Amino acid sequence: MPELPEVETVRRGLEPVMSGVRITRADIRRPDLRWPFPARMSERLKGARVDQLRRRSKYILVDLDTGETLLIHLGMSGRMIIEGAPVGTFHHEQSAPGKHDHVILQMENGTRIVFNDARRFGAMDLLDTANAEAHPLIAVLGPEPFSNAFNEDYLVARLKGKMTPMKSALLDQKLVAGLGNIYVCEALYRAGIHPARKAGRISSTRVAGLVPIIRDVLSEAIEAGGSSLRDYRQADGDLGYFQHRFRVYGREGEPCRTPDCPDVVRRIVQSGRSSFYCPTCQR
Repeated sequence: MPELPEVETVRRGLEPVMSGVRITRADIRRPDLRWPFPARMSERLKGARVDQLRRRSKYILVDLDTGETLLIHLGMSGRMIIEGAPVGTFHHEQSAPGKHDHVILQMENGTRIVFNDARRFGAMDLLDTANAEAHPLIAVLGPEPFSNAFNEDYLVARLKGKMTPMKSALLDQKLVAGLGNIYVCEALYRAGIHPARKAGRISSTRVAGLVPIIRDVLSEAIEAGGSSLRDYRQADGDLGYFQHRFRVYGREGEPCRTPDCPDVVRRIVQSGRSSFYCPTCQR
């Protein structure tokens, strides 16, 4: 599933061709994805101007001048594809809609935005912009990793006495929004923290040190266009390439990349998800 860097990369790809531009037509080609589309979705989108594109956790929020916000979640395999973009931007030529092209937005600048989702675990909804933060999917989220609210004191306080494994704690979207399996594995490796260590038994100094590390990992991944493993592509169709910088994720049995470390990367399963770590470097 795309994590924060992948979603932010897609948002940045869409912004130049959607921000300030009206939607002239919205073709909704099926009644639902993960859940039913909102009533009169096509009618409500038609003619609306996009004021801005935001990201909250793993959701893209498209604010419209109608007072509504289009919420987009990519799910497991969802892709936002830009077709027929103005000269000077990356694009695909417009083609006949494919089997998995479920929502098509025709923009007044000639661009076509296609939401393609083979597995149909993605979702779209229309929210009242003024009350978007109260939406059930948004209201439960913790602070953004790059926000001032996510700081050393906050993380230390939230993890104090917590007997959840550190890996599981950081995946809790109520603690911090947008982190997923890949980037938690990478951050814990850099911090030297074993993914199975109980969060509340790690020193405050080591927990506080995770905040800048998490931000560094996410920033590097965004700069690299995210990580392309299975279905993920950027909005211009290109692959992300942060997967080439993985230090532990997906590297089971390969040598640890810490200089002079004699160990290899190991894998354990936590709550049904693979955790990759170095048993020598992570304690």
